[in-house]
Amino acid sequence: MYLRAVISTGKIKMSDIYESAATTLGLVNSPCLTKVELRVACRGISDRDALSKPDPCVVLKMQSHGQWFEVDRTEVIRSSISPVFSKVFTVDYYFEEVQRLRFELHDISSNHNGLKEADFLGSMECTLGQVSAHDGMTMDCIFLMDLCCSAVCLLLTSFTAQIVSQRKLSKALLKQGNTSGKSSITVTAEELSGNHDYVELAFSAKKLDDKDFFSKSDPFLEIFRVNDDGTGSLVHRTETIMNNLNPVWKSFKVSLNTLCSGDQERELKCTVWDWDSNGKHDFIGEYQTTFKEMKAAMEGKQIQWECINPKYQVKKKNYRNSGVVMLTQCKMHSFLDYIMGGCQIQFTVAIDFTASNGDPRNSCSLHYIHPYQPNEYLKALVAVGEICQDYDSDKMFPAFGFGAQIPPDFKVSIQGVVEAYQNCLPKIQLYGPTNIAPIIQKVANSASEEMHTKEAMEYFILLILTDGVITDMADTREAIVHASHLPMSVIIVGVGNADFSDMQMLDGDDGILRSPKGEPVLRDIVQFVPFRNFKHASPAALAKSVLAEVPNQVVDYYNNKGIKPKCLSDFESSRAFSP
Repeated sequence: MYLRAVISTGKIKMSDIYESAATTLGLVNSPCLTKVELRVACRGISDRDALSKPDPCVVLKMQSHGQWFEVDRTEVIRSSISPVFSKVFTVDYYFEEVQRLRFELHDISSNHNGLKEADFLGSMECTLGQVSAHDGMTMDCIFLMDLCCSAVCLLLTSFTAQIVSQRKLSKALLKQGNTSGKSSITVTAEELSGNHDYVELAFSAKKLDDKDFFSKSDPFLEIFRVNDDGTGSLVHRTETIMNNLNPVWKSFKVSLNTLCSGDQERELKCTVWDWDSNGKHDFIGEYQTTFKEMKAAMEGKQIQWECINPKYQVKKKNYRNSGVVMLTQCKMHSFLDYIMGGCQIQFTVAIDFTASNGDPRNSCSLHYIHPYQPNEYLKALVAVGEICQDYDSDKMFPAFGFGAQIPPDFKVSIQGVVEAYQNCLPKIQLYGPTNIAPIIQKVANSASEEMHTKEAMEYFILLILTDGVITDMADTREAIVHASHLPMSVIIVGVGNADFSDMQMLDGDDGILRSPKGEPVLRDIVQFVPFRNFKHASPAALAKSVLAEVPNQVVDYYNNKGIKPKCLSDFESSRAFSP
């Protein structure tokens, strides 16, 4: 059973709570956190099947509480012994934590994509710190062992400009029994530069060279970002279009960090290949460009490049090109585009009133109302709510409670929520259980109605403040998976010193969250933050950590649905066109 907030007419100064919270918490910075991108490549893969080459896929796992959880996996590359994967893993980096990573290499046949029937080819374990260490230092390869022509080598390099740091860790892959073979894996780590905008691109080509005798070419396109040392980092590899000299490839989304490290004038090298089943793809041609050049497409200009084969250019007198590649779409919408287009943030608060919080009349209770210092519930509520209210025109929020025995329902302001919270405590009996699925489902019902409008007008954020382990985990997982299809995000702040391992699982940082039936979330919509990590930090630091992922979640949802910002006559930032 859940409680809805009761409004009282009492007044309270929000500035007093802010001042008290700041005094109590201090002004120390929050723990260091940044995003790191990991790129993976392998060399010298040996296959159990001597008659064919493997179809490799790398699975990234992270260790949590002594167990390994799958975070993500690369695409499958057919018939390759030295694959360079285009999939980029993005992980949170905490300086103060040992973050153990495990990269597993599997041979996944074309008949299935599961791991149960796949051949395990080897694995490598390391820490995120090992990949990211030694800023500003360049070292030669250090060979730590030499066994069966394999080596563990650590290559540390540094770059300038927008690339904050880029590091490589190359290591031998260990097979069953920790035996080393000839295969190796290289992981390149790069700290994100801070530009989290995404761009959606689509390419096509016409009149490509025919590389096959009995059929037409099977073209695919690769895009590389050129680094400061001249090396290239694979940004994206399109699908292969079979038997077609005029391919139209599917659109794809990529962050500006990944595409050009936030530097719009950084060179991009694009290569077109003719796919061959044996893995020895035929080179068709290449061209160079920049994202700055691509952006002209947003203004309706048609952008195209001649695809050049340098060898043909030298040998053939009348050679012009090996085809033409066209940019058919370049769309880029930011969080502010949607806000300026009229999208409102609908903020909902849910507070835990279960008995585990302790009797509010007892000074040890998490709900105890001190005459001069706000408790953790109030600090978290005000820190997050004061920011969210700026994106809601009426600044009125549904406020719910759960786990108590009692009464009714009103929409209130942040100050009203504080007043209702303080005044309802003497009137209720803390009870249980800690069921949060009904709250998620209620907000999801409103978000579902908004989804059917197919407009970017309302995005829902549910803030749940709780002190411990939830008792309806299965229903909660089901509710979150359902909500991941809706314009909705869930923020959970853990109050007190309880075991929050279940909450961290809901966050999805340790692996992909799935419903009890095995259905995965469509997108990551849950952010969990334990309040105890911010006991010596400012309220602003808590709010920043809690709300950091919301802008991307808003943009991701509307981009996935193909919904543009509304009222773009004055703020239009993109335009798609056809060749």
